[in-house]
Amino acid sequence: MGNMPDPAIERKSIVLEYFQRLDRGEDFLGLFADDARVFYPKWGIATGHDEIGEMFGDVGTLVSSMSHDYETFNYVIDGDTVVVEGTSTGETAEGIEWQPDGAPGGGRWCDVFEVRDGEIQRLFIYLDPDYAGKDTDQYPWL
Repeated sequence: MGNMPDPAIERKSIVLEYFQRLDRGEDFLGLFADDARVFYPKWGIATGHDEIGEMFGDVGTLVSSMSHDYETFNYVIDGDTVVVEGTSTGETAEGIEWQPDGAPGGGRWCDVFEVRDGEIQRLFIYLDPDYAGKDTDQYPWL
């Protein structure tokens, strides 16, 4: 086998590169396959670079800054599937800061990737898109 790269390490590095580019505000669409699918809560499923770009553009209007905590990511890798559980901090477009612990309580998420042939084929994002913690009327414990 010799110098063959470990596929799990390669998939993990592509996923990490996605988060780093996202945080730096750099183009990350090139990491996705042409027919990739991305799910974001309350937006739905975007297919292909154009729709994925539109989806991230829409979501980006809610956020002025975001930083993922790479060193605390929890990865589960099985074949092409890379599941990442993590935290983020940031600020909404309205100037409300969020942290994973404390008010307003956002910043915890879990993403499920499928990475094949060096590209992200699928990304399903699971989080509460209410970064500012404003949607409280529906939840009696808030």
